Order: sequence, then C-alpha cells, then structure tokens
Amino acid sequence: MSIYNKILSKEEKIAVIGLGYVGMPLAIEFAKYVEVIGFDTNKEKIKKYKSGVDVTNEVGDKVLKETTMCFTSDEEKLKGANFFIVAVPTPISSDKLPDLSPVIGASEVVGRNLTEGSYVVYESTVYPGVTEDVCIPILERESGLKCGTDFKVGYSPERINPGDKIHRLDSIVKVVSGIDQESLDIITKVYEIVVKAGVHKASSIKVAEAAKVVENSQRDINIAFMNELAMVFDKMEIDTNEVIKAMDTKWNALGFYPGLVGGHCIGVDPYYFIYKAEQLGYRSQIIASGRKINDDMGKFVGQAVIKKLIDADKKVKGAKVAIFGVAFKEDCPDVRNSKVIDIVNYLNEFEVNIKFVDPVVNPEEAYQEYGINIVSLDEIRDMDAIVLAVGHEEFKNIDLEELSYYYTDPNKILIDVKSIKNKSEALSKGYLYWSL
Repeated sequence: MSIYNKILSKEEKIAVIGLGYVGMPLAIEFAKYVEVIGFDTNKEKIKKYKSGVDVTNEVGDKVLKETTMCFTSDEEKLKGANFFIVAVPTPISSDKLPDLSPVIGASEVVGRNLTEGSYVVYESTVYPGVTEDVCIPILERESGLKCGTDFKVGYSPERINPGDKIHRLDSIVKVVSGIDQESLDIITKVYEIVVKAGVHKASSIKVAEAAKVVENSQRDINIAFMNELAMVFDKMEIDTNEVIKAMDTKWNALGFYPGLVGGHCIGVDPYYFIYKAEQLGYRSQIIASGRKINDDMGKFVGQAVIKKLIDADKKVKGAKVAIFGVAFKEDCPDVRNSKVIDIVNYLNEFEVNIKFVDPVVNPEEAYQEYGINIVSLDEIRDMDAIVLAVGHEEFKNIDLEELSYYYTDPNKILIDVKSIKNKSEALSKGYLYWSL
C-alpha cells in the first residue's frame, strides 16, 4: 500500500512544520480529511492555537476550536508522521541577502525525526537549488538515511495570499515537483486531497523553485513601474489614479497600481533571484531596479508629508502625525517587512511626533518588531496630518466628516497612500489631499 493510501486511511499522518500564514491554512485544510500534526517551535503560538485563538486571522477561531489537528512544539511527536510539509518563512537579512536559517532549522528538525519511507515537501520560497543542494544534505546527515532510496523529497511553492478571502488554498492551482517520477506522482495525489483547483506538475524541483520567485518578481516589477510613474506624475501635478483609470479602459491593461511593497513574498522573493543570479556572475538589471524603486517608496511618501506640512505653514519639528495602518497589507495582521516603517524612519529625521493606529495588528508584535506603540482611535486628537498608509476596511468605513474630528485646525493634511478616499470629495471638504 502506498503512503498516499495510508494517509487516506489514516494509518499515516501528515506533519506541517511552521504554522504561520501559510502553514496554518494548509494544515487546517488537510485535517478535514486526514490525520495532521501541526508543529511550530513557538510555544506561545501553539498555546494560543490550542485555546482556539488564530493569531494569523487566516482560518478563524471557530475553525481552530473544531479542527482535529494535533498542535505541538514537541519535535518528538513528529516521529508519528511520514509525510512532512515544511512551510517556514524565508526572510532576507538587513543587507538584502537570503536568510535560510529557518528552512535549515526546519530541515534539521525533520531530519532528526525522519523514518524510512517518508516524504518531505518544501513550500518555503527559495532560490533554485536550495532544496537539493542545501536541504537534502541536512536531511541525510540528521537522519542517516539516503534521499531517493530511503526517503523522497519534493517542492511545492506556497501561493497563499494572506488576508485574501477569495483566492484560497483550495482554489489556487498548486505547482508540485519531486526528486523522481514516483515522488512526483505521490506528492501530486496528496495535494489533490485538498486542492480542488488542480495541480501543475513541474518537470523538476528547480523549475518549481524558480516559478515561485519569478511570479512574485513579475508583480514586483509591474508595481515598480506604476510607482515610478507616480513619482514622475507627482512632479507634473497629474493624478496617477486618473491616468490609470484611463489606461485600464484598454483590454490588455494589467490593472496594477502604485503602492508600498512589503511583506514576506513580493518584497522579499526578488532578492532570492538576484542573489542566485549574482552567484552565477549575472548582475540583475530589471528586477534589481524594480526592487530599488519599491524600496524607496516609503521615503517618497514621507517627503510628501513634509512638503504638505510646509505648504500648510505648519512647524515641521514637533508636528503631530497619525499613521493609520502598520501591517504590510490591508486587513492582514502581519507586520513583517512592512514598508510603512520606511515612512516612519523618514519622518523621525524631522523629529515629528507620530501616533500609530491599526485595529488589525497585534500591538505586542508591532512593539517587538519595530518598537512602536499602537493606540486606539480614541487617542487620536489634534493632528496636523493623517497618513492613511494601509487600506484596512475599518479605515475605508471612516467617512471624511468623521476623519476631520482628529485634526487640530482647518488645515487638514491627508496623505492617502492607497487612494481609499475620494479625492474630489476630500478637496471639497477642505482637506490638503495627496495620494500616490
């Protein structure tokens, strides 16, 4: 009987390593059909999951309370599984280099608990070659087993979009790959248990690894193009959004908008491609340029705040500015690699007094990550400027009349990064309005 059939009959278990924004939804979905062990080294996170608190907001507290999944931070319990899925983050260092320490650590954990006949599938974003050149040797060293003979390995890049309630795990085509044809067939069947949209079989692990970094690099470049347009149009005093609306009337327009590009995918994955290319002696031009543009957008928004303060004859040093939104994207609690912080860093150079509001983000995480204190809307009063940095639904629901209560005088500066307010209406109500 194959491992696939044993998983279906619940004789064997699937273990998901890393229960974050990717691993949690995946583990929860598998647990609807098969036996699942959910492992994470963060004991506090596991404790919350066990009590029915979803810190990711991806599946919801109710689903957590009802799942049959076994949550654990005890790696010994992984010995009860034979199909491992590694879904740990792969960040970048401060100097923009790939940080493989989480995936290396996860490989060591899996390797120590690997048994003959097992399968290991990596979902973490990496540059082509990491699974075979970095991860497999670790698995072999820690387990004493031989890949291809004693255990099999595959790669299936995660495609979950945090905070997206429409494009979910089961409705996104899954790219899969394996070390050989047998592993490819088995891994495909296992993912087909939960992925109703279908599976695309990549010809090799390297192809699957490359597909992931390229799909996010493509988005990064397109957004960088719109950001560059926004900076030029700002000098021309042309409304970028009006240009985009006109352009999008053509059938082949791509529908991209300018914005802050952070998070743990689009703001990170291109650097993995750039790193590997440079290792091979090729210096990236388009991808690296796109990253440079997008990395500078926080500063560009910060400059807009300062210019508006000067235009309004307000004293810059000591000006009161409220930043609405700290997360890297709308309606998502994740603060990792949030480009909002680049706005903050620029404003801090002018000794501006900043208050932060974000009803979605965990205040403790924001403080641990950036040393900032999140306050409630009730504490926002007498502001000189408000920066709508993230388009949370709650911020969209604050009308311009209500928003005016948070200012100190009639010169109400509104920096609307994501254009969530109507420009004409804002101007008619006396706002000194600016958007990307």
